[in-house]
Amino acid sequence: MKKAVEKRSSERGGAGVKLLFVAVVLFLFANAGYHWIPIAYAGENLKQDMQTAVLQGLSGSGKSPIELVKKKILASATSNNIPEDVFVEVKTSKDSITAHVVYTQEVPLLPFGIYNYEYEFDYTATPTGFLTE
Repeated sequence: MKKAVEKRSSERGGAGVKLLFVAVVLFLFANAGYHWIPIAYAGENLKQDMQTAVLQGLSGSGKSPIELVKKKILASATSNNIPEDVFVEVKTSKDSITAHVVYTQEVPLLPFGIYNYEYEFDYTATPTGFLTE
């Protein structure tokens, strides 16, 4: 009976280490999600606002639809906490208006500044759908 206990003595104490490892991995994923999700959401929200601004500029009755679209995109960028060095370009081509927005933003994926990811936003909005026909 004594030999059976001796053989298994090396297997003791492994559960605590495994639990600690799983807890650290879950913490790292939660931290990355906590920082990544708001920035990705703001980017997708800006895309939607760009599409809306381009369509409103296309059908809007104003003196300068280009300035109207640019003003709406910059207002959306401010409300979505987009960095101030955002590049916004609005052009007219044939019968439509296109808007191009570019910016980069650092996302701290690992805590304590170990790793920062550069989120690059580069999107061109063109009017689509039945309104352009």
